Amino acid sequence: MPLLATSASAPAPSRPAAPLSQQSRTDLVLLFLLAASTILLHLFTANRYGFNRDEFSFLEDARHLAWGYAAYPPLTAFLARLSLILFGTSLVGFRFFSSLLQATGVFLTGCMAKDMGGGRFSQLVSASAAIPFALGTGALMQYTSFDYFFWVLTAFFVVKLLRTANPRYFLLIGSSIGLGLLTKYTMFLFAAGVLTGLLFTDAGKHFRTPWPWLAALLALALLTPNLLWLAQHHFVYLDFLRFLHNRDVAEGLTRFFLLDQLILTLPAAPLWLAGLYFCLAVPTFKTFRPLAWMYLVPLLLLVFSNGRGYYLAPAYPMLYAAGAVFAEPFFAQWQTHRPLLIRAALTSYLFLGNLGAAAFALPIVPIGSPWFHLAEKVNITLRDEVGWPDLVSTLAQLRDSLPADSRAHLGILVENYGEVGAINLYGPAYGLPSAISGVNSSWERGYGDPPPQTLLIVGFTREFVETNFTSCRLIAQNTNSYGIANEESTERRDIFLCGPPKLPWPQFWATFQYFA
Repeated sequence: MPLLATSASAPAPSRPAAPLSQQSRTDLVLLFLLAASTILLHLFTANRYGFNRDEFSFLEDARHLAWGYAAYPPLTAFLARLSLILFGTSLVGFRFFSSLLQATGVFLTGCMAKDMGGGRFSQLVSASAAIPFALGTGALMQYTSFDYFFWVLTAFFVVKLLRTANPRYFLLIGSSIGLGLLTKYTMFLFAAGVLTGLLFTDAGKHFRTPWPWLAALLALALLTPNLLWLAQHHFVYLDFLRFLHNRDVAEGLTRFFLLDQLILTLPAAPLWLAGLYFCLAVPTFKTFRPLAWMYLVPLLLLVFSNGRGYYLAPAYPMLYAAGAVFAEPFFAQWQTHRPLLIRAALTSYLFLGNLGAAAFALPIVPIGSPWFHLAEKVNITLRDEVGWPDLVSTLAQLRDSLPADSRAHLGILVENYGEVGAINLYGPAYGLPSAISGVNSSWERGYGDPPPQTLLIVGFTREFVETNFTSCRLIAQNTNSYGIANEESTERRDIFLCGPPKLPWPQFWATFQYFA
């Protein structure tokens, strides 16, 4: 990423908007090309392996559209359904919206630097700093991708509000928060930061106008269908959240939350730290002080609630932008002495950081290669993109080995949502019945009518199947053609052949709902 020019002038955050100059248009084109390069990377690599376990969950829910699901709000499933309509079950197509919105987040990061008074240097540096996480989250269709985007979009509109003092931007802020809440409820944390930052700084004057209150009503209106769905389903998400939090704490996934903030943002950690200082302590940047509270409030809430480290990742792009604007005058001074050396060093630093992110985040190397084994130790999603067609093929062979009367009343009961989605995607080509499961929203879809009398049971322990089903025996153990060790080829590899539940189906199913 060449840094073609810099601006050494001090930022002027209260400057009114002006028509774009030729330099500004060029800057936007460079930002666009930088962001578009991430889409190209995803397009060239997205179909290298296969669907990820989590993607199968969204794929399955996309076929059962609703205003909510046990594990998340509805927007991700809606975008997944749109992907299916436009692109079918193409891996590249299914992941397109994720990569597109992540690229847009990179672009908006640079635009925030521009609106804070930064020149080409700050715009390109801040956008480059946002690329590593964008590559990782944009590689899969997942709600993390869209949650990240709506945090960045909200911050972008807040920066616009602070720069222009035009209270009508509150409507865009409210819309972005509302859509973010339809993606992931952690948007409530960011909304709390936005409210604190705007209410208790100089921007609080806007609350004497109707615009913030209209924005709140707009966000609530967008969220209302999901709230009604939750009420109709006994607020099942709270049960899921309780399970998820207890699991994360028990497994130590929340133990190093503060350290995770540095690990997740390397090599850009110095940039966001500078941005946080800039917003909090530099008098000339007082206009953008709300951005500091938009970061600190979610940070404190996540620390006290034992949140996962990556939950705060969407809060960093606005600080990258502020940090780059803060560093721009220093860079201009340094490069007057050794311009080529300084530019080369900075460009190499950013390029190597993004190259490292791509090497671990994207499915670039052949499955089973030495680098694959190194990458999947860091990025565990890679191993869960392998072996799903093999599982379905194994189940089809087992079904074909059964007597005709057993095949006629066969059901496939599976433990996790990856197995549900894989069987329902690849199974029709083999004539397999749809998978049934008690996991998350699959439980609501039931066990079929008529209920199956012979069951292939995947992923459960011997103790569970022998306790709950009749005539169980182990008939196979799943593996994959690549020899990759993942959940489906290790702890969930056993496949049992059983009769129906010992309890009548309705009684068994009533106690079978669980979360993952």
